[in-house]
Amino acid sequence: MVKLNKIYTKTGDDGTTGLVRGPRRMKHDLRVECYGTVDEANSFIGMARLSTASMPKLDRLLARIQNDLFDLGSDLATPGKDPEGTQSLRITPSQTDWLEQQIDYYNEGLQPLRSFVLPGGTPLAVALHLARTVTRRAERLVVQLLAKEPDTSGAVLIYLNRLSDLLFVMARVANANGETDVLWAPGKFGDAAAVTKG
Repeated sequence: MVKLNKIYTKTGDDGTTGLVRGPRRMKHDLRVECYGTVDEANSFIGMARLSTASMPKLDRLLARIQNDLFDLGSDLATPGKDPEGTQSLRITPSQTDWLEQQIDYYNEGLQPLRSFVLPGGTPLAVALHLARTVTRRAERLVVQLLAKEPDTSGAVLIYLNRLSDLLFVMARVANANGETDVLWAPGKFGDAAAVTKG
């Protein structure tokens, strides 16, 4: 159980932060950037949940994802292999399997895609697209981290990849199962004169 009584400790006033183990790192460190970006994605998911009153199943799904993202952040904040006899909190394959099950379930009822989807439609869809793009950024940062610190858990990368896919599918669900998706029309607004006349 986590118990946090004091909000400020002043230990980060020198620009460093503590991980679960190991030496303190600068706040611009790549590992810190990774779990900070995951936290940002989680915040956008929280914002999306402000618009889920009419979709309680999606809300429950997002609530579980938010909790899983804290697990993932803990994983990223725990560098290196676990010492003998210890087991750190890590993202597990079963958590990613669950994401895949949700993707398959929700994608089945969607209108087939005829073009790329633009972020738009309902407020919920837009918020989910925001969460998706931040999740993709976290994924790119984790790729960099894996190259720099190869003992980083590869399960984190796979989870983030699937999560961005699920958020895309959920955004389409929020747009009447894809019926009100805003689709990309290649070159449609390429003529500046036509746009200004419109």
